[in-house]
Amino acid sequence: MTAGILKEPENENRVALLPGEAAALKKLGHRILVENGAGTRAYASDQEYSEAGAEPADRKSVIDQSDIILSVHPPVNDDITLFRKGQVICSVVNPVLNSSWLSSAMNRGLTVLALDMIPRITRAQAMDVLSSMATVSGYKAVIEAASLLPRFFPMFMTAAGTIKPAKVLVLGAGVAGLQALAIARKLGAVVEVFDVRSAVREEVKSLGGKFIEVEGAREDASAGGYAVEQSEEFAARQKELIHKHAVSSDVIISTALVPGKKAPVLIKKETVLSMRPGSVIIDLAASGGGNCECTAEGKMIELNGVRIIGRSDYPSEMPTDASKMFGNNIISLLKVMTGKNGELILDMNDEIIKGTTAVHAGQFVSERVRQLLNIN
Repeated sequence: MTAGILKEPENENRVALLPGEAAALKKLGHRILVENGAGTRAYASDQEYSEAGAEPADRKSVIDQSDIILSVHPPVNDDITLFRKGQVICSVVNPVLNSSWLSSAMNRGLTVLALDMIPRITRAQAMDVLSSMATVSGYKAVIEAASLLPRFFPMFMTAAGTIKPAKVLVLGAGVAGLQALAIARKLGAVVEVFDVRSAVREEVKSLGGKFIEVEGAREDASAGGYAVEQSEEFAARQKELIHKHAVSSDVIISTALVPGKKAPVLIKKETVLSMRPGSVIIDLAASGGGNCECTAEGKMIELNGVRIIGRSDYPSEMPTDASKMFGNNIISLLKVMTGKNGELILDMNDEIIKGTTAVHAGQFVSERVRQLLNIN
């Protein structure tokens, strides 16, 4: 099998595979092509790819000669006619946002492996791209918050007096939220964490955080560990409790997303106006509309002295380690799809492969993709 690594759009610094991971994939028996300059923004040169056994080439040649295309984002800007029937594209797809492209890929006879649809089961943990990138986001969010906050994170006892530790509120105890909690605690902050899923309470406590819970949350075992939409009554109680804790916080890291839905608004404008000037809100749910009513994707907004940063691209700001993690996730996935002779085998009886396959043989396959796109 020939695997091709594409160069990402200008606003993305990551690459699907770094040279080290390309070499690992080659050991599985695959030929590796890489688009010229694909790793430049992740600080990997074409020469390093060549030394790792990959073959640099122009974009058209990579697409023409590859059986499977590897990329961080789906190649939506390419004319779909550049890809041939039966070819496999493996990337983070975001089926709702890219539904038209996905339909075009299906009609073209392509197979699309959606890395963001990998089932969240124990056997697939090493393939979970979303968790890997959420780890990066949670880390970077706290680091940026600490750099913007006009106060210290840890407590200091000095001859000039005692400095109280910063108070951080984390909304959402998924991977990004738990990473944010861990880093904020390491920096000496007092951290409170809110989540509608009671199952994460012990994880929060084990990392030194205080768990805030609103009783009566709806949970759904079929949601695969993700949060689900809540009732209006619950939302009202949630809003009141979050407001109470938010106005006394120095930093808020919001990470709450519901797959395929608009991000829940957890921080209203009146809450922001009640916060202490100098406070910082980092909204990692900005791509879904934001958890803060005042969030704007990719922008910093200041309201009454409170800075609100809408960011969904932190992994792109740590392209070396983020790309390494991304590449290892891909390799773990391809290992279960590689036959003894290096051929790609799509066994739809395998829970991981079926769950990850968005489209194949002219039809939508993944149940989660079908649900998100309302396909019966």
